[in-house]
Amino acid sequence: MKLVIAIIKPFKLDEVREALTAIGAAGMTVTEVRGFGRQKGQTEIYRGAEYTTSMVPKIKIEIACSADLAPRVAETIQAAAQTGAIGDGKIFILDIDSAVRIRTGETDETAL
Repeated sequence: MKLVIAIIKPFKLDEVREALTAIGAAGMTVTEVRGFGRQKGQTEIYRGAEYTTSMVPKIKIEIACSADLAPRVAETIQAAAQTGAIGDGKIFILDIDSAVRIRTGETDETAL
């Protein structure tokens, strides 16, 4: 089992969700987050005054899936979230040792 974590631009969420649904990704967790990488923040104007924010709003998507589906999930996210501009985000793939569905007690792949 794998955990795919993607950090993407907020306006790309609907496209990514639709693309993942089309390939059969069973579910996902979505969190609004803030951070920075090479982008180093952004300049905004508020009430006529310009200021720099060091943290940029992003969306974090987490998807637990089978090990054989993980590469396809990552490719799908990359294709749907890519704009070609700085700040498109990152995708991380981690191993999951075990999983338990709380309601039924099912474990590992059947819990997904």
